Amino acid sequence: MAKFVSTYEKPLPHIGMSDWYTKQFELRQSADVRRSEACRLRNSSKSARSEGNVRTQWDIYMNDARIADRVLELARWKDVLEDLLQKLLTEIRLLSDEKANTDKDIENIAHPLRIVSECISMRDRRREAELTYDEADIELKKELLLIANIHEALTKRTQAAWEKLNRLEALKFKLSLDIEDKNETIKIDTGNLELDRTCANISYKPSVIDKTSSITYEVWLDRCRCSKLSAENELSDCYAFREATRVTREHASNDIKAQQDATDYTLRKRIYQTQKARNEMEWQKLKVQKEMEMLGNEISQLEGALISKVDVVKCVETRLENRVYRPGSELCKDEVESGLKNEALQLKQTEENLIKMIEHAKANYNSLESLLIRIDMNLEDKQHSLNTEVMCLDMRASLKTGDRSRLPNETDRNIVLTRLEREIPLES
Repeated sequence: MAKFVSTYEKPLPHIGMSDWYTKQFELRQSADVRRSEACRLRNSSKSARSEGNVRTQWDIYMNDARIADRVLELARWKDVLEDLLQKLLTEIRLLSDEKANTDKDIENIAHPLRIVSECISMRDRRREAELTYDEADIELKKELLLIANIHEALTKRTQAAWEKLNRLEALKFKLSLDIEDKNETIKIDTGNLELDRTCANISYKPSVIDKTSSITYEVWLDRCRCSKLSAENELSDCYAFREATRVTREHASNDIKAQQDATDYTLRKRIYQTQKARNEMEWQKLKVQKEMEMLGNEISQLEGALISKVDVVKCVETRLENRVYRPGSELCKDEVESGLKNEALQLKQTEENLIKMIEHAKANYNSLESLLIRIDMNLEDKQHSLNTEVMCLDMRASLKTGDRSRLPNETDRNIVLTRLEREIPLES
């Protein structure tokens, strides 16, 4: 090369064409490999993205469906428990009313119990022979025992009702708490159902996934079923108990009314018997008084007859004495002397008979007088007993209420029918 031509080259070694072709080939091979790997990566990434999006969408859809189903299930159970709670509240109210009615009946029993006790005490005031163990006394004591037994039975019923109300209140609290929990759960799941990826109130909660304190679904379902079953059983038992209590109250009321009617009947019957016996005694008194009057007249006539015989006896004895002084042979036992002596003896015998008759009549009169005193005392006792029985009936009139208040009028009607209206004064 000519010396005047100057050239400039990099101070680096130059390669040959073969090396250049080789490097080109290597670069082309590397580019093809990298493009192939990038294509495979893009395809796999696209597949992964597609699969991830599909799985995510399906997971979201399935979980939304699960949440919706769960909300629906919770709502159904909540409706069931709310219905049971309403029934429970109704049953509590009805049972409380039934208990209040039973308590009222127990309080009302105190009045007939006091009346019966007073009637028994009043009938014990009867005197002597009138103080008897009659049907009225038996019925009054039966009524007293019946009321005492009913009082005890109703008291036990109220105690059992109070205990059952406590159990119902505990069950109501449990159901209310369960319903509140389900409402809160429905609220939470409904809020979760409304959440999506565009909501602003979402954030990472990594610690929630590891929480394992919750119970299984089977345990939860068993608890719901147990709550439902216990509520239904308690409602059924409470209904049966309430109906049994009502039946007990009705039976008690009917038994008391029936026994009261039976007692009133025996009292009216006893009044009739006492009145009949009193009328009989009054009739006997009239007869005895009439007999005493006749016997007194007879005694007076006997005494008059005895007195009238005194002069006759004097006359006969005077005649006999005068004939003793007959002179000589004229003093003989003639027919006149025999007749006068027979007359004197007959008069003495008549006097003795009259005296005995007077004594016997006076003794009989005294017996009748004693009998009359006994009859008067018996009449007083019967009148006192009659007044006592009437007072018992009047006292028991306060036991008749409502439709049964007409019974005192029936008593008056019975008195009129038996023609005793003049003996027993009717109520004004």
